[in-house]
Amino acid sequence: MSRLAAPAARIATGSVVIAGRLWVRAAAWVRRGRRDDLDGWRAALGCGLRAGLLVAVVYVGYRLARAVPALMWLLSASWLLASWHAGKPVQTSDAAVPAKASSGDPAEIVRTLLRDVMGDADTVHLRTVLQHLQAHGQWEGRTVTDLRRHLAHLGIPHDHRVKVGRVPTWGVRRSALDAPSPAPVEETSTAPSTAA
Repeated sequence: MSRLAAPAARIATGSVVIAGRLWVRAAAWVRRGRRDDLDGWRAALGCGLRAGLLVAVVYVGYRLARAVPALMWLLSASWLLASWHAGKPVQTSDAAVPAKASSGDPAEIVRTLLRDVMGDADTVHLRTVLQHLQAHGQWEGRTVTDLRRHLAHLGIPHDHRVKVGRVPTWGVRRSALDAPSPAPVEETSTAPSTAA
């Protein structure tokens, strides 16, 4: 049973990752339907139309799967394969985002990398950072979700509303990078000091 537990866990993890990606992408696509040049309900009309279109696509997919049951085998196999790849465990070599110097604060190394990729701009999308890493032979087969997890682990602020060329998606702002990192919380002891 233990021999099957690891592959099953990897597929389950990958399924959660893929479902999250699909949800985030669908929500972002619906949000892009909002019109900035209009006010009130008219501004949100595009969002409603896009949400309705997504519901229609899901319904047509359901009806198609009911009409052609063999299609479910293809969809299931595709999902299983994609989940296997998405559930790839984080390796220790991936945890140290590209840095020639292995010494030093990992968070500061990543902040320096983000500033370098950002250049003179005030923002950078995480997909641009990931492309930069992969162009330099690092983080092959990894995704923006993996990069977001790594940034969260290091305490580096990022969010999904960062605009580059008027396109909002996951990214980092220079102002967030330049802000001082929160100081680590020091434990206080109630025992009296023995220092003389």
